[in-house]
Amino acid sequence: MTYKETLDWMFAQLPMYQREGKTAFKKDLTNILAFSKELNFPEKKFKTIHVGGTNGKGSTSHMLASILQEAGYKVGLYTSPHLKNFTERIRINGKEIPRRKVSSFIKKYKSFLEKQKLSFFEMTVGLAFDFFAEEKVDIAVVEVGLGGRLDSTNIITPEVSVITNIGLDHTQFLGETLPEIAFEKAGIIKNNIPVIIGEEQEEVRQVFVKKAEETKSKIVFASKIQEIFKTDLLGEYQQKNSKTAVTAIQQLQNFTISKKNIKDGLLNVVKNTNLKGRWQVLQENPKVICDTAHNKEGLAIVLNQLKKEKYNKLHIVLGVVSDKKLEDVFQLFPKSATYYFCKPNIPRGLSEDLLCEQAKEFKLFGKKYLSVEKAFFYALSNANQEDIIYVGGSTFVVAEII
Repeated sequence: MTYKETLDWMFAQLPMYQREGKTAFKKDLTNILAFSKELNFPEKKFKTIHVGGTNGKGSTSHMLASILQEAGYKVGLYTSPHLKNFTERIRINGKEIPRRKVSSFIKKYKSFLEKQKLSFFEMTVGLAFDFFAEEKVDIAVVEVGLGGRLDSTNIITPEVSVITNIGLDHTQFLGETLPEIAFEKAGIIKNNIPVIIGEEQEEVRQVFVKKAEETKSKIVFASKIQEIFKTDLLGEYQQKNSKTAVTAIQQLQNFTISKKNIKDGLLNVVKNTNLKGRWQVLQENPKVICDTAHNKEGLAIVLNQLKKEKYNKLHIVLGVVSDKKLEDVFQLFPKSATYYFCKPNIPRGLSEDLLCEQAKEFKLFGKKYLSVEKAFFYALSNANQEDIIYVGGSTFVVAEII
């Protein structure tokens, strides 16, 4: 199969959370454990840092990878979802996995994948671990896909576990309350492995403390650090993520990382890892800002930062996926902005008609467009040089314009 045929097969044959939602969610680790055995346990051949949480886990993972790269290590980075290309999910020192590797891997294991009925995410985790082992990385930063306890990445025994924070997202899988969600995320805490908690949240603090006691793991709350670390990632929320990343690095044993490596790593995240879509300024006059924040907690921070920007008029290109609780997020959006409602180009994208109708109930007004591209085009056409255009609501909306 060609690379395109390979990807088409991966996307079409097997349930994929981004496309289908709930039906792609597996309730145990049986499949990934079987696949790991088939691959001869690649995850045991390199060291890892495991990063979970509701918001900030992607940025924190990229920061960690960047710092380790500055220290001269060969660093694997596994993240999800991708914005433009599938290969963004699996990188070594910022370089994406070659397409031919994806094709040859799937070809080699296709009959196993079909027989075992692996999900898209499970096979991608297997591919990442196999690639990192083959390329002999010194360490890999592995981002949790969904939750933690039952996530396919949770077959690793990391050097350090990281949980950035807890918010109400993916409640249909992880639970309706913060402690229930925290319990699932705490599933990545392993015996005698230090765990870093990015934000100390009263409602869930005890969930992590209890789990750390059970596993005899050292627990460190990064938010207690007073020091501010500068990073090239724009967005005020990155200050929390940088504290979390630095605290994790400080708990890493048997790696030599200087203060200069930490400083340079945080200042060169984009250059070292090619991270996109986090408070990314795409152009000036009019200023266009995009951000992948898509849940209540993430959007609250981003929209608060948007208030601090100087502009004449605010234009918001907005699209979401169908499992979002719109009443939670709509109350955060400014009523004074002009809206361009659209549907991200994936099966579980919410229709622009429904989005526009529900937005009216919260006094958010604007026009609807058949595609993100059209909505963005009209926002650009209507904005003058002193205006700001914000594009967001979903990772998939951002992916279509960057």
